[in-house]
Amino acid sequence: MNSSLKPSTAAMLALAPLLWAGNAIVGRLAHDLISPFALNFMRWSIAFVLLLPLAWKVLRRDSPIWPLWRQYALLGLLGIGCYNALLYLALKTSTPLNVTLVGSSMPVWMLAIGRLCWGIGVSRRQMWGALLSVLGVVVVMSRGDLHTLLRLRFVAGDLFMVLATISWAFYTWLLSRSTGPAEVKAHWASFLLAQVLFGLIWSGLFTAGEAALGQFHFVAGWPLLGALLFIAVGPAILAYRFWGMGVQRATPAIAGFFGNLIPLFTALLSIPVLGETPHLYHAVAFALIVAGIVVSSRK
Repeated sequence: MNSSLKPSTAAMLALAPLLWAGNAIVGRLAHDLISPFALNFMRWSIAFVLLLPLAWKVLRRDSPIWPLWRQYALLGLLGIGCYNALLYLALKTSTPLNVTLVGSSMPVWMLAIGRLCWGIGVSRRQMWGALLSVLGVVVVMSRGDLHTLLRLRFVAGDLFMVLATISWAFYTWLLSRSTGPAEVKAHWASFLLAQVLFGLIWSGLFTAGEAALGQFHFVAGWPLLGALLFIAVGPAILAYRFWGMGVQRATPAIAGFFGNLIPLFTALLSIPVLGETPHLYHAVAFALIVAGIVVSSRK
């Protein structure tokens, strides 16, 4: 296996999808309580407040991030402003089955964008790994039954998920290739807070547009507060921390394969949350997805 993909790196790249699977479930459960763009804005507002005590110095007037504000604005747009907002928007009109199936194209977009934009070569192993990984997702989504796939119907929400997946692929590549002050990139909270700052600006603009179109809604209460706290601490701060470190240690192309663990983790988390029963196809899917990761990351 590639020396860059150590067990600790693999663990980080696996923990992020686990938390994001919880984000998809909570986002679906909360869609009647709050509109999608508002959910994304409030989520990152809470994350901003939590990160502030850890990295407030990065916002000082003499901070080295300001000369590179365009770079952080782009990272904030793709990773914070667009991806999560589009995901929540997709869950509003589409089913979790369709959304996660569309999201399984992540390794393909990672390899394609790396090749087209940065000239990164795609090996035969990576192509085989992508195929195995996508097959694993198909097994999960079809529940081991081909007829389930044949009955799938795609709606507008699925297009939003395609855009979200492309946005995240670009974000991941830029994350690994971004240049900037070493003292900021070396401190995870500062690097994330710089992105969140600009991401909040984008999210605020999207939420304002949502309100102007009459699509804003908000039902205050403990269920919504609990959902916001979970997605701010887990899928936002911790998951982005794990993903950023994993991408830096491995490569965006390899990290993309770990994204296909999201639908599998979503299915597994649905067992205790939604009362579903585990099946053999869960084990088969896990084996295929892990095989794709191993094949793609071997020398």
